[in-house]
Amino acid sequence: MSSLTFSHTVTERFLRYVTIDTQSDPESPSSPSTEKQKDLGRVLAAELKAMGVEDAHLDDYGYVYGTIPANTEKKVPVICFCSHMDTSPDVTGKDVKPQIVKNYRGGDIVLPGDTSQVIRFAEHPALKNQIGNDIITTDGTTLLGADNKAGVAEIMDAAHFFINNPDVKHGTIKILFTPDEEIGRGVDNVDLKKLGADFGYTMDGESAGCIEDETFSADGATITINGVSAHPGYAKGKMEHAIKIAAAIVERLPKEGCSPETTSGKQGFLHPIGIEGALEQATLSFIVRDFTEEGLKEKEVLLETIVEDVMKDYPRSTYKFEVKEQYRNMKQVIDRHPHVVEYAVEAIRRAGLRPMRTAIRGGTDGSRLSFMGLPCPNIFAGEHAFHSRLEWVSRQDMEKAVQTIVHLAMIWEEKA
Repeated sequence: MSSLTFSHTVTERFLRYVTIDTQSDPESPSSPSTEKQKDLGRVLAAELKAMGVEDAHLDDYGYVYGTIPANTEKKVPVICFCSHMDTSPDVTGKDVKPQIVKNYRGGDIVLPGDTSQVIRFAEHPALKNQIGNDIITTDGTTLLGADNKAGVAEIMDAAHFFINNPDVKHGTIKILFTPDEEIGRGVDNVDLKKLGADFGYTMDGESAGCIEDETFSADGATITINGVSAHPGYAKGKMEHAIKIAAAIVERLPKEGCSPETTSGKQGFLHPIGIEGALEQATLSFIVRDFTEEGLKEKEVLLETIVEDVMKDYPRSTYKFEVKEQYRNMKQVIDRHPHVVEYAVEAIRRAGLRPMRTAIRGGTDGSRLSFMGLPCPNIFAGEHAFHSRLEWVSRQDMEKAVQTIVHLAMIWEEKA
C-alpha cells in the first residue's frame, strides 16, 4: 500500500479537459486531423509550464512534449508516460456535460440529458467494484472522453505530484500527449529523438489494476470489384452488378466465430467497415484482427477464398485484393524487456490494487511505439464503455492510476 500523501487534482483536471472537443476525423488528410485537438494541447502545455515543466510545448503536428528532470544521482533509464488527446469519431464529443454520481450505491444509472441512455448494472459488470465510489458519466447526449482524457488527467496530476514532492526520487520522466490515436495515426509524426525516452507506458486501459502487454495484430484489406455495366433496360445476360457482387461477398462471411459480435478473448475476426460504389465498380473495406500473424494470414486467405468463390458466378467481372499492415502485437517487443511490465505490476501492487495482466482486443499508441523502438505496455486509466454515450470512469480509479504512475517512477529509480 502507498505510504505517500497525495492531494489529487486528477478529477478537477478531467472535468475541465472533457469539455474541450477533440474529436479526430479519419477523412481528413491533415496532421492533426482536426485543429481543435490543439485546443487541448495548448491548455496542457500551458498548465505544464505553469507547474514548472520548463520545456513543455505543443508542436505543429499537435503533440505535447515535456520533461520532468531527474532528482537522483543514479543513472536511471528515461521513462515516458503517454496518453492521447483525441476522442473517437464514433460519437460526438462536442458540448460534453459531465455529471458525478457520488457514493454510488449500485443499480442502473439513468443519464439526465437523454433518459433512454441507461448504464445498466447487469450490463456493466465492472460497476460491482464501484460501490461507494464517485462515478463520472455524461448526460447521455455525447461520449465522455475518458478514453483518453482520463489518462491525460492522470499524467498531469502525477507531474504535479513530482514537482511538488522533490523528496520523492525518480529519474528523468518524459510526458507525451498525442493526437489522432483513435484513427490509427497517433504516432505518425512523433519525434522519438526529441522525446529521448528508453521505455514508455500508455495510460489508456480499462479496469483498475490492469496492465496490458499484448494487443491485436492488425491489417486492413480492400477489395475492389470491377463489374460489367449495361443499360438496365437491355441488361439481360450482360450486366454484372459490382454492388451486388460486393453484397454477396459480405453475405458469405462466417456467421459465427470470425466477427466482432461473435468473438472474445484471444479470438480474431474479419470485420467489414465500409462499402461504396456503383454498378461498374464497388469497394469493400475490412479490418482484420488476430493476436498472431499466422491468424491474420489465415483470415486474409479465407476472405480472398470467399471472393474467388463469389466471382465464379460473375465470369466477366474482375477484382483486386489488397492488404495493408496497420500494427502488430506489441508483445513481440515487450517480451524482450520483461522488467518493463514487472515494474508496472509492482507499482500497481504498491498502489493497493491487485495486478491483472490482460490482452487488448485492439491497439494503442504503444503498439506502434514498441515497434518504433520504445517498448510501451498499457496501464489502466479507469475508462469504461468507451466510444459510447454510456462511457464512465470513477474518481477513485483515476486516483489509483496517478498513484501507480508515481510508484512506477520510484521503482525505476530504486532498481537502477
